Order: sequence, then structure tokens, then C-alpha cells
Amino acid sequence: MDQTFMKEKNILPLVLSMSLPMVISMAVNSLYNIVDSYFVAKLSEEAMTALALVYPIQNLVTSIGVGFGIGINALISFYLGAKEKNNAHKATTIGMGLSVIHGIVLTILCLLGMPGFLRMFSSNEYTISLALQYSDVVFTFAIVSVIGISFEKVFQAVGRMKVSMFSMICGFVTNIVLDPLMIFGIGPFPTMGIRGAAIATVLGQFVSMAVYIIIYFVRPMPVKIKMSYMVPDKLMIKRLYSVGIPATLNMALPSLLISALNGILAEFSEKYVLVLGVYYKLQTFIYLSANGIIQGIRPLVGYNYGAGEHKRVDKIFRTAMKLTVSIMILGTILAWVIPYQLIGLFTANPETIKIGVTALRYISCGFAVSAVSVTCSGALEGLGKGMPSLFISLSRYVVIIIPAAYILSRFIDANGVWAAFVVAEFVTAIYAYITYKKNTKIESK
Repeated sequence: MDQTFMKEKNILPLVLSMSLPMVISMAVNSLYNIVDSYFVAKLSEEAMTALALVYPIQNLVTSIGVGFGIGINALISFYLGAKEKNNAHKATTIGMGLSVIHGIVLTILCLLGMPGFLRMFSSNEYTISLALQYSDVVFTFAIVSVIGISFEKVFQAVGRMKVSMFSMICGFVTNIVLDPLMIFGIGPFPTMGIRGAAIATVLGQFVSMAVYIIIYFVRPMPVKIKMSYMVPDKLMIKRLYSVGIPATLNMALPSLLISALNGILAEFSEKYVLVLGVYYKLQTFIYLSANGIIQGIRPLVGYNYGAGEHKRVDKIFRTAMKLTVSIMILGTILAWVIPYQLIGLFTANPETIKIGVTALRYISCGFAVSAVSVTCSGALEGLGKGMPSLFISLSRYVVIIIPAAYILSRFIDANGVWAAFVVAEFVTAIYAYITYKKNTKIESK
């Protein structure tokens, strides 16, 4: 497959053709968590709280897989744009090998660390036992998730977005079919409760990974995974991690944020912890279209940057910005028009729903402006500028929001935490745009 379309096709059709399959993929990926949470919520509010407690570490594992995958993606796109096929093969092979190592290490660390982590945020032993039932299954097979994500980024790097979409859909269909069967013991399956939700999720991930592997062998790709390229290359490894580590931290910062905010919210009530967990389930769905666009433009930015098409890179960035702002405005409207229905997907408790609606309305005030940070950060990753992208995320998820949440919660209780989201989005948007312009000034000339 010839990748020259990335620098020849008209910008808007190109961005849409690359992004729409990723929007669908992100929707499917988000539904993994939504479906799990919907059925688990039918068990009890304690079970839903257990998922909320596990979510930060589950998100951390995904973040490491996606973050390093972005490093693989950026290098492959750059080398293909620069017509350096041998280096593209090498980046693919070494990147996949390192991903396997990451998956093994994550499995060990998560299984050993979860009991202590959970007790930092809850003293309810029943809730903790439910959380461990779920996490023990999910993290035992963390390597499957990580390898699947790495394959996804390789296919995206060469413009095979529809493969990612197809693989995600196959995994999701597996998950959604098995979820109620395994949770509630329908048909030949025993009643497994929250453990059944975890098994259904893992089996969905197995199916997604299998689809990538089968398509890799059946339909030849421009890049190959070969043992002959599995030779230690310090420069290649350094370049992979120079993008992968900042991108991983970018993706992992929400986990740190959730844990910090859980600590603040737990002072008021465990219901607020549950609401934060519910919000992040919804947030992935609300942001999915914007994130799909960012995933679509990363290989375009990397390829055109490698090919020396710097003006085209800027046009891609501006087109993506307009699309993401439009999408997030729609997300804001939904958060204000149907908040009760959205929160009601995960709990029937009137008090919890009331708290959740208030949180959603506060936080959604920052949705549209957050598109600036999201687009700038994603474009910088596509350019291989991992550190500036990381600084944007640090500003958004740590430097501003955590102190703001603590201070505001002293004045307006838990609502101060929700208000802190808005403060962080506005301040970070200004910083993100300045950072992007500063780091692309030379290329734009």
C-alpha cells in the first residue's frame, strides 16, 4: 500500500478519512468500559464503586500500552515519509518486542500492588474483595491488552485505520455478548458476578489481538516484524522512548489525577468517589470523537513532517482544531440536555444521580476549550516532540487542577473539585497553544 496519499490528498477529506474509522474505534473502545459498568451496576452500588477504584490502574496499563504505541507510530510514520523503509521495519520490530516486555512487567506489578492500592481509598472490605475479583483477572492478561494496542498503532501508522476499527468491533461484540451471560449466569455459564465482567473484557481483548495478527499475515503491510531486525539499536530505542515515555505519562496522568481527587472526595462521601468514576466512564465516550481525530492526524503529521511538508502539517493541525472544538461543543450540549439519563446508566440511587448531574454540568463547561489542549498535544506527539506535549498534560492533569481542587473544596465542598476541572482547562488551553506555536515556529517558515 502506497502512503503518498498522506501528502497528496486534500486536507479535510484526508483528515476525515483517517479519523472517522478511529472515531468508531474509540467509540467501541469506550463501550468496553461502559458495557462492563452498565451490567456491573445491576449487581450493586458496591460493585460499581469497586470498578471505580480499579479504573485508575486499569487506565494506567492502557496508558502505557497506548503511550509507547504512539512512539512506535510516530517513528514508523516519520521513516515512511522520509523513504527510510529499513528503519521503519526496525522501529516496528523493536517496538513490538519492547511492548511484550512492558506487558509482562505490568502483569507482575499490578497483581502484587492492587491490594495495597485499594486500601488507600476504601476501608470497606466487601468493596475491596469485589475490586480484587475484577482486577486479578484483568491484570493477569495485561500483556494481551498491550500487544493488541501496539498492533493497533502499527496499522494506524501505515494508514490502515479500517483494520483498527474492525478489530475493535470484533472485540467489543465478543465483550457485549459475553458480559450478561457471564455476570448473571445465563445459558451454559455459571453466575460469576463481577469476575464474569472481567473475563468477558479479557476475551474481547484476545479477539482484537487475534484479528490484528491474522490480518498482518493475510494482507501484507509496508512494515514487517522480523527477527533479523530484533538487534539492539541504542539510537532507535532512544527515539522510541523519547516519544513513548512522554506519551505514556500523558496518558497515565488521568490515573494520577483520579487517585488524587478520590483522596479529596473521600473526605465528603464515598458517593463522590463513585460519581468521579462514573464521570470518567462517560468522559471517554464524550471525548471519543475528539480523540479519534487526534489518532487520525498523528500519522498524517508524522508522515508530512518526515517528507518536509511543513505547511501541510500546519493545515492539518488547524483542520483538526476546528473539528475537535465542534465535537466538544456537542458534548457540552448533551451534558446539559440529558445529564440525568447519562448518570442513570450507572446508578439508580437518587442522591448519587443528583451529585452526578451537578458534577457533569460543572465539568462540561470546560469541554469546548479543552479541545485546544487535546489537539496541540496530539499534534506535537505526531511531530515526535514528546516533552512539550507532556508539559501540556502535566499542566492539565496535575499542576493546576489538583491544587485548585483542594483549595476550592475548602470553600464550596465537593463542588470545588468539579469547578477545578474548568479552571484547569482554560489555563491549560492558553499554555498549550503558546507551546505548540513555539515548537512549530521554525517548521512553519
